[in-house]
Amino acid sequence: MFGPDYTAGCPSCSAIADGFDGLAVHLANHDVTLMAVSRAPLPKLQAYKQRMGWTFPWASAHQTQFNADFRVGFTEEQQRDGSIAYNFRKEKAWQLRSSDSPVAVIAATTGTDPATYTRERPGMSAFALEDGVVYHTYSTYARGLDGLWGMYQWLDRAPMGRNETGVWWRRHDEYATR
Repeated sequence: MFGPDYTAGCPSCSAIADGFDGLAVHLANHDVTLMAVSRAPLPKLQAYKQRMGWTFPWASAHQTQFNADFRVGFTEEQQRDGSIAYNFRKEKAWQLRSSDSPVAVIAATTGTDPATYTRERPGMSAFALEDGVVYHTYSTYARGLDGLWGMYQWLDRAPMGRNETGVWWRRHDEYATR
């Protein structure tokens, strides 16, 4: 959601995170902790969290291998040589297809270029703690996260559906007041 070089969180990931606070109390009552992890330094994450009005726990994996270990954070070298394996697929060497592509448009909203933006990928992992040992029990990536994106669940049931044209979503504090 928020790479080390970003000036603002990814608007797509931010839209997903907008639903976390309402769920967290229900999950906690089933002995589940919802927590976000991003590679930006903690002060950046805390400032953005305050801007967005979120209260869920958000940890920084800055200068750790956590995101790489769970296949959501990649290096510039991996990107150049085509050794990124994301969403259970190996990718070719990265190249910008179009300066007006959705990726380029979204990257600009995070204050980065498309290459930097695409080194951070969305993913969700679950862990279990048993007898002092942490077990990785589940991960999903890319379209596997659609079920967590509450806004789409509602729009898919609305009369006009998603009614999408280009990159239409914004961070919740960037929409014009109605």
